[in-house]
Amino acid sequence: MATIRKEIEINASAAEVWDVVRDLGAIHTRFVPGFVTDTMLEEEARIVTFETGLVVRELFVDLDDKARRFAYAVVGGGMSHHNASMQVFPEAEDRCRLVWITDLLPNEAAISISAMVDRGSAIMKTTLDRPRMAG
Repeated sequence: MATIRKEIEINASAAEVWDVVRDLGAIHTRFVPGFVTDTMLEEEARIVTFETGLVVRELFVDLDDKARRFAYAVVGGGMSHHNASMQVFPEAEDRCRLVWITDLLPNEAAISISAMVDRGSAIMKTTLDRPRMAG
């Protein structure tokens, strides 16, 4: 099983970033605009449309406000297994780290999914980073 792990340092509080991550129906406007072009909520799932036209159904596995962790699984499509989680860790009052882990099969899918994770991560950082005040 292939695993993709991405850690993103973000210049914003963990609470601010978690508020965006947990807004499950607004990822196309608040979290990764442009990378995701539409999100439709269903009962315990969402339909996500990517900039490439790819449409996936993500089943909600866990949303833990205390741990600031969201887990989901992509169901259907060409992969036999896909689950992922995002967790937000405070680093300082105005800085946090978002950890995105994806496990998938077949292993060969890791090349294209890794490219998507890289692109999504860059957009997350751009969207969520706050300007640092000069000291």
